Amino acid sequence: MPLQSIPLPRRYGPVNWLGLWTLYVREVRRFWKVGTQTIAAPVVSALLLLAVFLLALGGASQRFGDVDFLEFLAPGLIMMTMVQNAFVNTSSSLMISKVQGNIVDTVMPPLSPGEQTFGFALGGVTRGLVVGLAVALAVLPFTSLHVHDWAFVFFHAIAASLMLSLIGIIGGIWSEKFDQLAALTNFVVTPLSFLSGTFYSVSRLPEGWQIAAHLDPFFYMIDGFRYGFVGHADGSLSAGIWVLIVCNIGLWWLTHRMFASGYKLKT
Repeated sequence: MPLQSIPLPRRYGPVNWLGLWTLYVREVRRFWKVGTQTIAAPVVSALLLLAVFLLALGGASQRFGDVDFLEFLAPGLIMMTMVQNAFVNTSSSLMISKVQGNIVDTVMPPLSPGEQTFGFALGGVTRGLVVGLAVALAVLPFTSLHVHDWAFVFFHAIAASLMLSLIGIIGGIWSEKFDQLAALTNFVVTPLSFLSGTFYSVSRLPEGWQIAAHLDPFFYMIDGFRYGFVGHADGSLSAGIWVLIVCNIGLWWLTHRMFASGYKLKT
């Protein structure tokens, strides 16, 4: 065979941009094709929660300082729905691939651990932001969302979605069956979401519970995101930013190590 006709290895450079983009587009198309389930359903659930809390807590006559009840509740509701969907997107993607036996389609392509982490995480962040925007538009007819600081809104939306996307990747890789993944959701993600001040101000809690709330990293993403809308925070904003940054760095490192070692991905 002539030397000129022998196929040479393809060179991708420092980053396989084509492979990274393909992985990201696949993750986005996964949830976009079933938008009724992945986007519309969370919006309906958020509106039902809004109605339940309105009826249970006495309606819009309730106030939190200078902020009315609906204006205080809406940011927490948006954030909770956003991060839960970011978690579900990445965890379900990996879990389904493992159960169906096609995880090889992810680990075999020439993608580095960093590219795999980035592709999956960015897909989860995208779903979280899309669902968060949809919920925000859905609650607008019931309350006015006045943005106090766009920088805090954008930072906490992206940082929180990234955190839950990375937790979802870790959960999807670690879990060997759907029961284990459900346990992670029911006993870690959901309790931390609800106990982080999503539907109330932690300043109204007893002192011991306030200390416990400030140990919950989910509290800082809710608190900072709400501050971006109402201009009020229950905790330190600078501490919250650092907590999210440090958590994301640690989760990114752990996710990278899992992909690099092939933990529960390669046999």
